[in-house]
Amino acid sequence: MVLNYIWIAFFLVAFIVACVRFVLEDNFSIFGEMVDGALKMAEFSVMDIALPLAGIMIFWMGMMKVAENSGLVNVFAQGMWPIFKHIFPEIPKGHPASGSIMMNFSANFLGLDNAATPLGIKAMKELQVLNPSKDTASNSQIMFLVLNTSGLTLIPSSIIALRAANHSAYPTDIFIPILLATTIATMVALTAVSLYQRINLLKLQFILPVIALLSIMASIVALIIHFSAVNASDIAEYKILHPDFKGDINAAVSSYKMGKYSSFAGAFIILGMLVSFIGYGAYKKINVYDSFIEGAKDGFGTVIQIIPYLVAMLVAISVFRTSGAMDYIIDGIRYLANSIFSRTEFVDALPTAMMRPLSGGGSRALMIESWNHFKIDSLQGHMTSVIQGSTETTFYTIAVYYGAVGIRNVRHTIHCGLIADFAGVTAAIILSYLFFAN
Repeated sequence: MVLNYIWIAFFLVAFIVACVRFVLEDNFSIFGEMVDGALKMAEFSVMDIALPLAGIMIFWMGMMKVAENSGLVNVFAQGMWPIFKHIFPEIPKGHPASGSIMMNFSANFLGLDNAATPLGIKAMKELQVLNPSKDTASNSQIMFLVLNTSGLTLIPSSIIALRAANHSAYPTDIFIPILLATTIATMVALTAVSLYQRINLLKLQFILPVIALLSIMASIVALIIHFSAVNASDIAEYKILHPDFKGDINAAVSSYKMGKYSSFAGAFIILGMLVSFIGYGAYKKINVYDSFIEGAKDGFGTVIQIIPYLVAMLVAISVFRTSGAMDYIIDGIRYLANSIFSRTEFVDALPTAMMRPLSGGGSRALMIESWNHFKIDSLQGHMTSVIQGSTETTFYTIAVYYGAVGIRNVRHTIHCGLIADFAGVTAAIILSYLFFAN
């Protein structure tokens, strides 16, 4: 019901704001712009999101079936059981859902969005098998989805690549702030859902495996930082590649190397995962090719199933955004901030922050717009980068994941997801001031 009310509110608020703009601004084009935006978004949802997703979905569903038939998913499930048995108490020991969840989380850790979505949908389908009420989200489905919306990322590959493509002098200097902000968001998400579901996180049997997992993550980060150390040959190579560079050469070279090794680590791990699926299947003497085809057949059907949910949510967001309602909200916050705070650079990052839960493409466009306006390596440019890298598209994720299994009653998913988003944005803003403010 909450999703129903939010969807209705997007249209009603947008219409009221458009009427106000028509009366006060004599804006005759506003309604046409809203209709045009809605129709374009409906087309975009299918042609630019759903159909490209179909190919990725078909591939990953096929690979997951190979892992499932070979028994590798069960191996992963057994490995994650010490942690999952506390936060997913409804999942039986050894159930394939645990392995699917683990692989989805791994893809998110590596910043591999294209892999994370199909793996997440696969996990949601496994959880739906255990769900006694098929149109209502179970506790496990809510926990899984909210942890996804917290955006936990170990290697923010997509943000680093975007910053490098837009000629940042130090494209990877947001690496540590994003890691810290997204960790805070994930901890808040886990706590919020646990409070709703009365899960006790203070058990030693849960804390020790989590510490071990965090230690592994810290080791990976430490290795990347270690290999990013600068030596004379690195500086000479960088000067050849960037003869006109002016600035802190050591920081630039370190950033360049960190980006290179982060990208390598992400690609190596995901390719290693794929090879392990195939290799383990061959070792277990299953027909790997037939298993892939069997799983791949489900991929396209899943995409067809989520299209109505995707179109409904993205069109509503488009109407709300085009009406100018978000601009009014930002202007109100800017007015209050100017009267309360001495430094208000964070207000310039709020459009990205407020768009992020609604639309990944929209928030990305606003982030790049802030780079162009304030410069990519400015405080505002860093802040929008950290926000984009440490939060997730909550409403898009709900539409896709729940749409894939026909969930209509989302229960406390949205509350907990938005709490995690708020924590992530707040942490991103504070950390940006700590790391990048002059």
